[in-house]
Amino acid sequence: MPLNLTQKKELVADLANVAAKAHSLVAVEYIGLTVEQLTELRKRARHNGVFLKVAKNTLIRRAVVGTDYACAESQFSGPLMYAFSLEEPGAAGRLVKEFAKAN
Repeated sequence: MPLNLTQKKELVADLANVAAKAHSLVAVEYIGLTVEQLTELRKRARHNGVFLKVAKNTLIRRAVVGTDYACAESQFSGPLMYAFSLEEPGAAGRLVKEFAKAN
């Protein structure tokens, strides 16, 4: 179900808050993953202090304005999942790399 304007504004504000706190950001294509695989990835992400979000690229672009990730907004196209490292700078990259090897 599509989000209304109020929900979109809340989502952008939440994502901007996460982006401001994050040590790193990794954008990942999720095409071809099953629901079970995505669920497993989300479980591992929670365990490793990584915030995962699938959102419209335009909303992510608005959320990263004014953060360290604003320079990457031109790369946000296609079906992407965004992984923000909240505790350790390399956690998101390591999580994605290990998950890609296993799947």
